[in-house]
Amino acid sequence: YMKDGWINRNRILLNQDALLFTFGVKKDSRTKHINQRSYSENAYHSTKERLLKTLFHSYHNAPYFGEVHELIIDILNYEDRNVSKFNTNSLRKLCDYMNIDTPFVLSSTLERTKGLNAEDAVVEINQILGSHYYINAIGGMKLYSPGKFKENGIELKFLRMDEITYQQFDGQFIPNLSIIDILMFNSERQISQLLNNYELLQNYSV
Repeated sequence: YMKDGWINRNRILLNQDALLFTFGVKKDSRTKHINQRSYSENAYHSTKERLLKTLFHSYHNAPYFGEVHELIIDILNYEDRNVSKFNTNSLRKLCDYMNIDTPFVLSSTLERTKGLNAEDAVVEINQILGSHYYINAIGGMKLYSPGKFKENGIELKFLRMDEITYQQFDGQFIPNLSIIDILMFNSERQISQLLNNYELLQNYSV
């Protein structure tokens, strides 16, 4: 679990600007993994209600507000506050909505060697799953070495999204917002097209 990461926060559109929202996580040891952390029960309900009110205020005139609002309510009504379980459920619900049928495998369910660094852990997970091809988000370019993966018979690539723009309201486009924003303004067909706007890189040239 990374304290300053995006596991428990994101950005939405409000008054033609980006608004950051955060769900508080219970204070605990920094060494604990994401599946050992929980969202704060005391703050969750107030944060949930505040977010839903903000979403209504910001997006109620968006073309797909009704169905997306119902989806978000369904996600937020999930009762388990474990960060890993809650976020995994959120991802599954979002994937179902976007007709993405990629199977999920939780690394915590695998028999893995303890104490490995991040790169060695990812290599081992690929080996356990019998994978010879691994795609990581572009932010991992400084973390993972293609040579290390190649030594273990795994081809490493990095996914870089192309510039994505779409009609929000009538103002200037605000980029890099939550998937919520994309769903509010785009049809199923448009979302499918946006998801395919990427390229796979094999080296460190960005």
